[in-house]
Amino acid sequence: MPGADNPVTRDRLHFEDLEVGQSFALPRRQVTRKMILDFAHRYDPLPFHTNEKAAKKSLLGGLAASGWQTAALSLRMLVDVFLSKAASMGGLGFTDLRWHRPVFVDDTISGTVTIVHLRASEGRPDWGIATLEFDIRNQNRQQVLSMRLDNLIQRRDARVGTDRAPPATEAVS
Repeated sequence: MPGADNPVTRDRLHFEDLEVGQSFALPRRQVTRKMILDFAHRYDPLPFHTNEKAAKKSLLGGLAASGWQTAALSLRMLVDVFLSKAASMGGLGFTDLRWHRPVFVDDTISGTVTIVHLRASEGRPDWGIATLEFDIRNQNRQQVLSMRLDNLIQRRDARVGTDRAPPATEAVS
């Protein structure tokens, strides 16, 4: 169903509304001890995520959130500020995921997500693909996570537009 005719996505941002270089400031999220332990016991039960004594003796030096928890929180922050307002059809996957430093108890994370590439879907002309680059930092402005996510975004008009990449002089890492 084309974007302009779809009642579910009619009032949302479509592929044509997006621009390379457009950034979204993510809200702050404090990561509590309870959040770390709950997530770790359920999904990543390694000692430096579940046991404070073991965590102090580990390479991390203290109880730390799972990297997967940091990624999940980052995605939730993106949903809060962008994906819930976009005609998003879902993610295609991520690349270049890096955990730069641990997220410890009571750290506050936030960051930005920037559109670094836009291209038409080859198989579905009613969809576009937005490549989003995450830069997640702690309260000390230290980078804790980076990654790229390809997300399907519905198009209003499949006959308009092609690839939109940054200008050759613009550096995108």
